[in-house]
Amino acid sequence: MIVAASNEVAPVVALLGMVLGSVVVMSLILVKARQSLLVGYFICGLVLANTCATDCLGASADEAIDMLAELGIVLLMFTLGIEFSLRELMHLRKVVLGGGGAQIFFTTVVAMLVGWGFGLSGPSLLVVGFAMAVSSTAVSIKSFQDMGQPDSPGGRLALGLAIFQDLAVIFFMVVLPSLVGEGAGGAAPIFFALGKGVLFLGLCWVLSIYVVPHLLHAVATSRSRELFTVTVVGLCAVIAWGANWFGLSLALGAFAGGLVVSESIYSHRVLADVLPFKDLFLTVFFVSVGLLIDLEVVLESWWMIGAGVLGIVLVKGVIVAVIGGKMGLRLRQALLAGAALSSSGEFSLVLLSRAADLGGISAELEQLLLACTAVSMAIVPSLMRGSLPLAKKLEGISFFKGKETKAELHEGAEVAALRDHVVICGYGPVGQALHEAMDRLSVSVVVIEMNATTVRDLHKRGVRVLFADATNVETMKLAKIESARAIAFTFPEPLLAIEGMRAARCLNAGIVTYARAKFSSGVELLQKEGAHHIFHDEVTSGEAMVKGVLGCYAVVEE
Repeated sequence: MIVAASNEVAPVVALLGMVLGSVVVMSLILVKARQSLLVGYFICGLVLANTCATDCLGASADEAIDMLAELGIVLLMFTLGIEFSLRELMHLRKVVLGGGGAQIFFTTVVAMLVGWGFGLSGPSLLVVGFAMAVSSTAVSIKSFQDMGQPDSPGGRLALGLAIFQDLAVIFFMVVLPSLVGEGAGGAAPIFFALGKGVLFLGLCWVLSIYVVPHLLHAVATSRSRELFTVTVVGLCAVIAWGANWFGLSLALGAFAGGLVVSESIYSHRVLADVLPFKDLFLTVFFVSVGLLIDLEVVLESWWMIGAGVLGIVLVKGVIVAVIGGKMGLRLRQALLAGAALSSSGEFSLVLLSRAADLGGISAELEQLLLACTAVSMAIVPSLMRGSLPLAKKLEGISFFKGKETKAELHEGAEVAALRDHVVICGYGPVGQALHEAMDRLSVSVVVIEMNATTVRDLHKRGVRVLFADATNVETMKLAKIESARAIAFTFPEPLLAIEGMRAARCLNAGIVTYARAKFSSGVELLQKEGAHHIFHDEVTSGEAMVKGVLGCYAVVEE
């Protein structure tokens, strides 16, 4: 039995080894050539799937490829669900509902007209049109981050439109089986599917309110990092399985699992632990897309794929840019947002794969659209960089001049209140005293604390608190350290403070640092690290002791 099980797992492990090994080699080449790594990931998958590289996997090669592709999509959907923010949804509601609705509608209509011209009809036409209207949230947001502009007006617009797309996809994935699956046709299957979807999402909401917070609190109080991570991954797996049991896709279940965790007060810990692996998930996802593509079909229809990519990029890019102009964006930011959302996306692949499994579209059409989606996603970073010189040449367009940009596109839901703030690491007596002093001076504060009970109490009081590790770079990003004035490590642990200072300085080299040390050896370590202000507990206690003892003799030290 053990031998049989290992033989089943071996092809997937072997394929994963080939994938990661080829990615490393390809990435080194592309870094020197200063090209997008996403293109390299896609090429790796394409080469592995269409050469003799996978012959060593034997008859299990196709099954291993399908399993890895499913795993890549599920992992990526989970991280996207965790990053989904209801606060941002409310803050960007005008952009989300107005701009997002317009983008989905017009892009779907244009895509359906093109599909109708090529002979598609009925529900399949709607599926293809909607799939092409969805963009890649992961690629667009990551590209803005790589360019250092995640909070720019263009980045805010892209985020707002992406949020609407994510919400629309949830609805569409729920009704998809009733559109193209067995027994499709008429209103009854659609209402039945909607009922299942509402019931599933309702159960997820109940979990997020009444179960998950208590479970995570119990696990968090154990102070076991491993147990916390296992619990989060287990929740994702259970909810994904539940979605499958309801007749929904694993990808939708993984996304819902991320959503359930995202609204917990411990979501920052999850984000800090999971986000470092997001690039790995994105890599596996992109390679898995290349693994699914049949090179023979691509070569036979290369001109159709080229035309499809060009059409997708131009239509979506122009529509998003026009919406940006209506929102008051300048040409540069509008084109940047248009380039970021000009591709199809990961949800497009999920929809197309699901529709093909249900018999809604042919295998040949799926291959063509998969190739179009993969190529368009891969060129997004290059398009965004190319949009900047293009904007300079088109600066005279009056449509993008003299308009007031919507306020929500300038700042995020919490960014305005988090400028020039202080980050307090640790909420013991020292951290509490510092927080109270900052509060009296109306200075904004973000607290980073690992005591679950303290975090819950602070959250109830409305204090901005992160249940996360202060030595983690991702934690510093969540604390908006790049716009902070100072960071104070209030615990007397010099080595941890040094790790935290290094993490903070990766994002804000000029931030003012404060730290504590019990002994002189710790003070020396902090001095070598370049801490601006160091509080030596022994010296401070000694001074207080001297002052107190002299006081009983009515002696005032000069």
